[in-house]
Amino acid sequence: MCGIIGIVASSNNNIVDEIIAGLEKLEYRGYDSAGVAVICSDRIERVRAAGKLQNLKTKLESNKISGSVGIGHTRWATHGKATENNAHPIMSRDVAVVHNGIIENYKELKFDLQKEGYIFETDTDTEVVAHLLQREINNGCSPLETFKNIMKLIEGSYAIAAVFSSFPNTIVAAKYRCPLAVGFGENIYIGSDINSMSACGEVVYLEDGECVEVTGDNALFFDTNFQPIEPKRQKVSPDFVNVGKGEYGHYMLKEIMEQPSAIRRTILSNKIDGEIFNGVSRILILACGTSYYAGMVAKYWFEKFLKIATDVEIASEYRYRHPIIGENVLAIAITQSGETIDTLEAMEHVRKNSNSKVIAIANVRNSAISRISDFIFYTEAGMEIGVASTKAFTAQLTILAQMAFCNHEFLIRELQNLPTLCEEVLSSSKEIEDLAKKIHTANSAIYLGRGSLYPIALEGALKLKEVSYIHAEGFAAGEMKHGPIALIDDNIPVICLCPHNELFEKTSSNIQVALARGKNVIIFSDLPGSKLLPSEATKIILPRISEEFAPILHVIPLQLLTYYVALLRGTDVDKPRNLAKSVTVE
Repeated sequence: MCGIIGIVASSNNNIVDEIIAGLEKLEYRGYDSAGVAVICSDRIERVRAAGKLQNLKTKLESNKISGSVGIGHTRWATHGKATENNAHPIMSRDVAVVHNGIIENYKELKFDLQKEGYIFETDTDTEVVAHLLQREINNGCSPLETFKNIMKLIEGSYAIAAVFSSFPNTIVAAKYRCPLAVGFGENIYIGSDINSMSACGEVVYLEDGECVEVTGDNALFFDTNFQPIEPKRQKVSPDFVNVGKGEYGHYMLKEIMEQPSAIRRTILSNKIDGEIFNGVSRILILACGTSYYAGMVAKYWFEKFLKIATDVEIASEYRYRHPIIGENVLAIAITQSGETIDTLEAMEHVRKNSNSKVIAIANVRNSAISRISDFIFYTEAGMEIGVASTKAFTAQLTILAQMAFCNHEFLIRELQNLPTLCEEVLSSSKEIEDLAKKIHTANSAIYLGRGSLYPIALEGALKLKEVSYIHAEGFAAGEMKHGPIALIDDNIPVICLCPHNELFEKTSSNIQVALARGKNVIIFSDLPGSKLLPSEATKIILPRISEEFAPILHVIPLQLLTYYVALLRGTDVDKPRNLAKSVTVE
């Protein structure tokens, strides 16, 4: 969740501006404070600030620092409030540390360090790492030896990078269950993801327990036993370098508009062979957040077209309830980043407790999930910078549709037409923008859907909550009368998804019930002129398509609606408060 950037320059050039540029490219991950530390004349100079990165940049204007070796960090608070004092890098006299993850045994380590006389100045778990490294330096250890010794002590998840005033040309870094990569270009870089290292042509992804020591123009890699290794360098894909917002005011709008091309690329890049389902008695889908809702849609598709019982599990809960996995199960994990810790842990649980095949769906190549799955399908959405997932979600649905319809040639052929229809929906964005003006002052909203549109109602409500901060809830339309109906009045928008499918008349009746209790009812449907759709409601008409693809087509106007509502409310559309793009801690 936090962002790490480290640079060892090949010359004596000042790298502070380049560290800040790297942090800017990590903003999308989510953060609430930031800081930078560099080695300057055998001492560590550090500047930190709470809040946006601009606050750090402002402080650097009046507190200029300079160095050719340094680390930077954007922090998303876990232990300790989002204050300047708790911002990283965290220091202990001769050491500065940046850390992503959680040190689970930090209280015990802190107690022991305090008994030895170490003074703690922050509320973070990371400070124990700084003091542990300092203790090893005091004992005469080299930077690499300090990491070798402390990695035996700390428990939890971490990506750690450190600089040492007594070793001014060196950065040492290590990882366990948090992403970390080393990039090679004019300088050598260490970062949470390759987006922060766009100046690099090649990259090495560290595996769990591995460590790297960067000195000057040399990077030495070590395995879990601290034996030297020579990992393979990989070319940096231009699809995963942040190329900017282009003509758009926000990444979110740009990424919404990129969905037709993302769906096309995903269709072309993935050919699903129905043999993967041979002998499968049950499908288990593991995911979190928006990816979980994609899995919920897939459940409807899989059971109808594959005739295989399917369960969808919230990954963060799955392994804690002692689940019964059973025989002949196919597990499918869905994650945009490929680094979502809850999904990774759930997959590991399946691996350790069954002989199930594990398939992954992810948007990022060489991510952690690719290393623990039997097979992986990649969504071809390209880099998604906006925290609220849009194009990655529809690309996930596209692959899941390819799986579900793999034995139905007509539906696979019709899937080819989906990008064109998505473009048609996007061309009516002005209509959605006008609709946003009618609901942006609401305090709450209700989303209703039935069948495979129920998860889309949940996703629509999630997007509105994430980006506009309006409280919103999604419900199965048939469940409205079992409680949620009490919320409806003239002020609360009721957003109804009503495609022409086998549940059309049922959903229409639910809409009438809502309209009898409130006047702010909005309908998204692909059946214009139907007498079953009340004239008093506001209607947005979508293109006609096979009912199986309605979830993909209906979610796009909901994304646009969220964007325009958030714009009117003046929120930070691309970086909503408290949220992180990639959730790498529990």
